[in-house]
Amino acid sequence: MRTGSGLRKLIPAAGLIFLAVFGASSQSQKGRAVMWEPVNIKQQNVLLGPGGTAHRPNVRRITFIEKETGGNNLKYRIKDASGRVWVAKIADESRPETAAVRLLWAIGYKTEINYLVPRLTIPGKGTYSNVRLEARPANVKRGERWDWNNNPFADTRELRGLKIMMALINNWDLKNGNNIILQTAGQHHYAVSDLGSAFGKMAITSGFFFNRFGRSVDEPAGFMKSKFINEVTDDGFIDFAYNGKAAGLLDDITPADAAWAGMLLSQLSNKQLDDAFRAANYSAGERRILIQAVKGRIRQLQTVGYNRLEAVR
Repeated sequence: MRTGSGLRKLIPAAGLIFLAVFGASSQSQKGRAVMWEPVNIKQQNVLLGPGGTAHRPNVRRITFIEKETGGNNLKYRIKDASGRVWVAKIADESRPETAAVRLLWAIGYKTEINYLVPRLTIPGKGTYSNVRLEARPANVKRGERWDWNNNPFADTRELRGLKIMMALINNWDLKNGNNIILQTAGQHHYAVSDLGSAFGKMAITSGFFFNRFGRSVDEPAGFMKSKFINEVTDDGFIDFAYNGKAAGLLDDITPADAAWAGMLLSQLSNKQLDDAFRAANYSAGERRILIQAVKGRIRQLQTVGYNRLEAVR
């Protein structure tokens, strides 16, 4: 849902240029800022995701470390049989977050490393179903939170593509506190750390306070029925049917951006899409619904981009 597009037009171009240059320059002093980079999409192992085989958790023996504070979901910091440290999230957000990470990573976006364990016993705490394990590698420093409106990627295709992905998965919780800078090997990876508020229904409106009503997570049927794109407006921007927090963030998306995101996503095979949801322990029936919905949204991105290209020829 477009809100405040007029305010966007009031931002001077010089200000955007200054923000991009200054942000990139300050980051270069500490490490190269990366949000997205090209990958061989067709070769991505979407089932295992960014951690691959090497980081897969060994859950034969689990050691409880401590309870994680903050956030709305139950989380424990644990150690697996190989000595790796994980944050275990026990919530209805676990499945959608696992799948969302794989879709983003598959097309080149930087993400956390996570896996879903269908059943896990944490000593002294209990046995839980569908536990998301998020890695805490020793060689990755968790830096500051980054701001959707103030970061080194201002006015870039990569940032607008990330916003499109948030709309595509119906992630209605686009607050800055869900973003993280992961520092590793001379690079600063700008990632969305919390992707759990996805693959469900949007709220009935994006208005303050009322954007709490009607929304859901991990509801394949609701996700399938929800609308994705309303139209391309007269000023050349896409009006998304997005009723989440910070809906105005999507006001700067153009058909060209949609075409780019659609081009990336269309390279994912049916097996890769299935693997993204299989990794999150969705049933065969749920996977069929989710894949159909995602493919429908990919086609909408492609159609919007193609139609605008034809219109300007």
